Amino acid sequence: MLPLKIRSVSLGAGRPKIIVPLTGRTEKDILESASKLPGSPAELAEWRADFFESGTDPEACRNVLQGLREVLGALPLLFTFRTASEGGEKAVREETYRALNLSAAESGSADMIDVEVFAHPGAAELIRSLHACGAVVVGSSHNFHETPPEAEILRCLASEREAGADILKIAVMPQCREDVLTLLSATKKARETFPDRPLITMSMGKRGVLSRIAGEAFGSAATFGTLGASSAPGQIPAEKLREILTLLHTE
Repeated sequence: MLPLKIRSVSLGAGRPKIIVPLTGRTEKDILESASKLPGSPAELAEWRADFFESGTDPEACRNVLQGLREVLGALPLLFTFRTASEGGEKAVREETYRALNLSAAESGSADMIDVEVFAHPGAAELIRSLHACGAVVVGSSHNFHETPPEAEILRCLASEREAGADILKIAVMPQCREDVLTLLSATKKARETFPDRPLITMSMGKRGVLSRIAGEAFGSAATFGTLGASSAPGQIPAEKLREILTLLHTE
């Protein structure tokens, strides 16, 4: 199944693709930030709707998505509402989370939807509904406290795949340098075990920076860089990230 093509971007082929998050509080701020992405190192955009002041209102989010689609042009767009339990800005009820994601998919403006597989009991059903809308689904898991053992990381990725996610994502927090090696080793094994799904893996914070630039060697298909505010600890400015990834990339 690899690579997975989203508009003109092929995830899982070549060097890791650079995803730039949009974290504005107002529609004006979000669209102004988005206008800087075309022509920048950004290859995909992620709208973190949980930062948006009206982020729990599906209609308000659809309006922003429509504006983003116009501003971003052909740049692929990932819609993410990161809940508080997974390190996001807002806690929401299950029905609100479902409604927001379905509305984003139905809008046709978002190419990809992030689903927190372990935070929501109905994740598999939600993923099926999102697929019916034509959206690509990123199954995600975030641990801001520690790095689980390698076997547990692999189980998390396997569970995301079983739930139906098209792209498997996990982010963990290292407490020592060995934790970064654990994440990278798990990524390599996951790439071999699940060759039909692109992976996005990262070790967060300053200790985990290596994981954000070494993805191609271990099997991670994308990495997050910044053009302004970051959405998670350890993200690298997109321009610098592109230089490093290009230097490391070999045909």
